[in-house]
Amino acid sequence: MRRISLGLFLLVLQLPLHAQVVSSVEIKHPEMRALQVRYMDDLKALGADIVSMTTEYPFYLSRRLDLDQEKQKRADQKSIRFDRFEGQTVLEITGNYYASYPTESMTADQRARITFINVILPMLKLAVPRFQNNPSVQAYAFEVSHHVTGKVMGVAMERPENLVVILPQKSAVRLVAAKEESEQQAALLESKAFVNAKAVTIWMSGEGPQLAADASSADPVENKKISTNSVSAEVIKGREDPGVSPAPKPVLKSNMPTPIPVRDTSPEALASLNESNKELVAQLTKQLDAQAHFVPYAAPSFVAFRNGAYLELSINTTLSEAATASRYKVAALAFDDHIAHLIRPVMGYFKSDPAFDGIGFSSSLHLSGKAGSSTQAVEFFLPFAALRCYERYDCTGQQLLDAGTVLINGERVSLDLQIAEGGNR
Repeated sequence: MRRISLGLFLLVLQLPLHAQVVSSVEIKHPEMRALQVRYMDDLKALGADIVSMTTEYPFYLSRRLDLDQEKQKRADQKSIRFDRFEGQTVLEITGNYYASYPTESMTADQRARITFINVILPMLKLAVPRFQNNPSVQAYAFEVSHHVTGKVMGVAMERPENLVVILPQKSAVRLVAAKEESEQQAALLESKAFVNAKAVTIWMSGEGPQLAADASSADPVENKKISTNSVSAEVIKGREDPGVSPAPKPVLKSNMPTPIPVRDTSPEALASLNESNKELVAQLTKQLDAQAHFVPYAAPSFVAFRNGAYLELSINTTLSEAATASRYKVAALAFDDHIAHLIRPVMGYFKSDPAFDGIGFSSSLHLSGKAGSSTQAVEFFLPFAALRCYERYDCTGQQLLDAGTVLINGERVSLDLQIAEGGNR
């Protein structure tokens, strides 16, 4: 009898170490099930490490997302497993983070950034050393649910929000090994991130036009612009009936980074930028004119764009493409054949961190076939973080465009270089 009791006692002690990893018998895909069996010891060790890590607010590994915290304590916390995503084998980890972000002062991009830094990045630093040399692991996939609070028609509302981040193995290794923030950002630009299935960009330093965007364009609940007040968050308490909207809760100050204030883009601020950078811009214009073909009657100047300040360079781009080519194709060719070759020379004039947000290349496209009459206007507004990444050859031209904003004849577009050019030059 004593021997049986001792065995049961030892079994109970071992259960918490196994509770974070999905059992192999529960995985339907035969290849993924085989990997789960083969690397079970590594998965268990990773689970124990994750449970031991410290987070700003309670975090639980969980197979189910959006659980009340009290229910989560009693729920199945097995979540670490191998899975398939877009034809790749990924190490997938899911869980619930019990912090709630105010939608009135934080955009979806900012919320994603905070949860990534506080929860996902620490897990990644635990997982990568164990699996970076494992040829079976091609990427890491994380899905973490946090909560947001706001008001709809004056009524306080709390709802879940799911963040998904997928990082290729090479990018994850670079991110974890990075010593500088710029290196981390370069690796992150190679990842995919989604908030409630909507693509977002995570900026380690808070740079990027997404964080300064008008919150009213993102979420119906987010009906106020970004506040410059300190970010606050609240611990989500358990409640008996999850279907009933809770009363407003006291807000507890956290150690989360303060959101980046909206850039001052008043006429006075832009005039000050023009004056303080006058000599540098004049030098740039003179030395790069032969390559850039600046528009004589449109001198470089600082403009306001999406709550940011950009140095706009107006240039002429002549393409041999026929005037009947699609606007997407000529925009893509303009970037590849002209704009891309200007980025590094232009960035050479801004070695230190400037007091504005990026460069806007405003190109007047002149096409053959209708000489002197057929023109299109294409504008590329590119943030400094992405420009630095491209300058160092850490990012592709497509990643640079994805981080910025492209306008064709004043209308914003998504520009896929490979598709637009169609492989035919």
